[in-house]
Amino acid sequence: MLRCIKSANCICAIIISNLALLLSPSAHAGDIEITPYIGQVFSSDLVNSLDATDLTIDDASHYGLAIAWQDSPNGQGQILINRASHDFISSSDLQVHSFDVTYAHFSGVAQFRQRNYVTTVSLGLGGAYFQTDNKDETYPSLTIAFGTRYELSKNFAIVTELRGYASYIEDDNQLFCQGTSCHALLDESMWLEGTVSVGFAFSF
Repeated sequence: MLRCIKSANCICAIIISNLALLLSPSAHAGDIEITPYIGQVFSSDLVNSLDATDLTIDDASHYGLAIAWQDSPNGQGQILINRASHDFISSSDLQVHSFDVTYAHFSGVAQFRQRNYVTTVSLGLGGAYFQTDNKDETYPSLTIAFGTRYELSKNFAIVTELRGYASYIEDDNQLFCQGTSCHALLDESMWLEGTVSVGFAFSF
């Protein structure tokens, strides 16, 4: 329980520190944008703990929320929260097990405008919070994204995005283990996920 609290506090610290940027003088009224979105997430395979073969997890849906502010005519600062839930069949008991990954990132977004059509490129740093049946851990994470937005009005836009996440995980490889029994193992030290998303941006 203490480990879980510490991991949750780490994610909260990222969110709170980034929210403080919204209160800075650079975030003027009329510059704030909120974008809820949904989509599909594609993930790295896990490793079978018995014979080291690939253990496929499902390609799940995900949902998230982005809060952004216009930092310059062609650039935004952004706080991004994203969550996905995955299922896999354990290599030790052949039962279905689940785990959740919650991402929290601070990103810079470059905007390339052509009238009402905008192409975006973003890069961010933050954390990935893993919740499994046996263990909860937070790891450093990097995200990069390419997107488009079509502005239907001054305050409303349709957003699409292709995003990748890379999270550095520890070498102890115990996320899915209890004692000496492991339902699955992580492949090497990097957890990779990609998302395809659609959302609606509201600015005020």
